[in-house]
Amino acid sequence: MRTKQKIARRSFLKSCAAFGCGLGAPILAAANAQTEDVSQAETGPNIIGPREGFSPHLGTLASMLTWMRGPVLSSVHGLTVAQLDYLHDAKANTIGALLLHLAATERHYQIHTFEGKKWGDWDEPTRKQWGPAGGLGGEARKKIKGNDLPYYLAALEKIRAQTLAELARRDDAWLMEIDRDWVWGPTNNYCKWFHVCEHESNHNGQIKWIKSRLPGAKVDQD
Repeated sequence: MRTKQKIARRSFLKSCAAFGCGLGAPILAAANAQTEDVSQAETGPNIIGPREGFSPHLGTLASMLTWMRGPVLSSVHGLTVAQLDYLHDAKANTIGALLLHLAATERHYQIHTFEGKKWGDWDEPTRKQWGPAGGLGGEARKKIKGNDLPYYLAALEKIRAQTLAELARRDDAWLMEIDRDWVWGPTNNYCKWFHVCEHESNHNGQIKWIKSRLPGAKVDQD
């Protein structure tokens, strides 16, 4: 069943890459034609769009990443160590492990897209620091426990600050660059980083599901 799910997800991502992420040229042309001063654009937590300090599409990406982080933080607000370590069954992941998994995944995409390393070509310190969280499963269940919420939030915040700083140094041409050897098929940097955003949405759903099963959780808890 798990293999079938992986195949289905791979097929979905491949179709997304072909349909959405292959539209880089016309999107970039539209961005280049934009004459509005980005510094005058309306901003706010629920305004998705350009941000001052970024090129237009990179600013939009940054606003999406920032928006998606809000629901994740809301989902875990106030959780105790025991709740973060709660294991629903022998094959489940804890909320704490999922939070660190988000940071690990983002770090891996930083190395891949900002440093130009092939996916999986991590040095030993990276493997040691992020391996269990990146892979989840048995190793994560053994090693990721006993940490309070600020520990996980600090990891997420540090990695996100690095991401935003690196994105600010780049432009929309970089964002639209296509990797023709990527596992999903031709995929641009925009698609890879949108996947980081989508990835948080996916695991936020899991976090909320686990939270609703915590001992003492209200039956009608969202």
